Amino acid sequence: MSRFLSEVHDPRALDPEAPDPGRGPLGVLLINLGTPDAPTPAAVRRYLGEFLSDPRVVELPAALWQVILRLFVLTRRPAAVAPKYAQVWLDRGSPLLVHSQDLADAVAASLRDRGLDVRVGLAMRYGRPVLADALDALRAAGCGRILAVPMYPQYAASTTATAVDAVNAHLARLRHQPTLRFLDRFPTADAYVDALHRAVRAHWEQAGKPDRLLLSFHGLPQQSVRQGDPYFRDCHQTARALRARLGADGDRLHVAFQSRFGAAPWLQPYTQPTLESWGREGVGTVDLMCPGFLADCLETLEEIDMGCREAFLKAGGRAFRYIPCLNADPDWARDFAALIADNLAGWT
Repeated sequence: MSRFLSEVHDPRALDPEAPDPGRGPLGVLLINLGTPDAPTPAAVRRYLGEFLSDPRVVELPAALWQVILRLFVLTRRPAAVAPKYAQVWLDRGSPLLVHSQDLADAVAASLRDRGLDVRVGLAMRYGRPVLADALDALRAAGCGRILAVPMYPQYAASTTATAVDAVNAHLARLRHQPTLRFLDRFPTADAYVDALHRAVRAHWEQAGKPDRLLLSFHGLPQQSVRQGDPYFRDCHQTARALRARLGADGDRLHVAFQSRFGAAPWLQPYTQPTLESWGREGVGTVDLMCPGFLADCLETLEEIDMGCREAFLKAGGRAFRYIPCLNADPDWARDFAALIADNLAGWT
């Protein structure tokens, strides 16, 4: 059996005058993390089994980790997590998938408005839409040049690098590979930081300024950063860029890290303990946004807007105000499309 995937037979393959199959429309593949197909223990178990089996995500010896995963994590965690998904599930499905697809559609429309012949696809690194299928769909549409865009402004091996791994692993099985580029990070890109700034200012114009603004980024084990992961630096670059945009109000901005998993120390300060400490100190109003997430999901809607809200108010805080992710905001979609177009330069 060939190690390469079989291609559809092309009767023009031996015709020297046939058009170049690599000069069709440009392809853009947006890649987000993933989500269960449904807010049920069975669906969560399938998703977590794939997600937590990635050695980029859990850097333990596979033989040891798979025993822990199969005997302990997957027998308990899905039943505990499924009701949390149910609390945030939308009529159209998972919030992460709904908002990601809406953003992909808006980006595609904006790129077309710029006069570009582009096909935009959406994939999840884990679960569906399956990444390999999305790549094949772009190739079937004639895209011989593809820009892959992991939807993580800040680079981390457990998010960006594993998306790059998956794209390259699928292409490694092809006889005729498309030309490939990656937009692997954009922590200080004007389009992105301006969108964050607009979101904050719009919220303040409606609700007034808070005592403090907390940027909560997804956490990462400290050991990963010590071993060379640039994520911590990227997060603080985003925070510094937004602080500069805010001018005199930048002093309100603070940084913390959420979603710790396991016993090892993760990046600090941790989000919920920070909020609880502020509540006890008498900090009255806190605004919180999660700039590392381009689309609202379980970690923003349930962990932050529900769990952290409750913790802050119980600790003595007066008001907790969550600023939603950028999602498919029209101005952001337009600016994101412009950033993508810049990375298509030379192909257009």
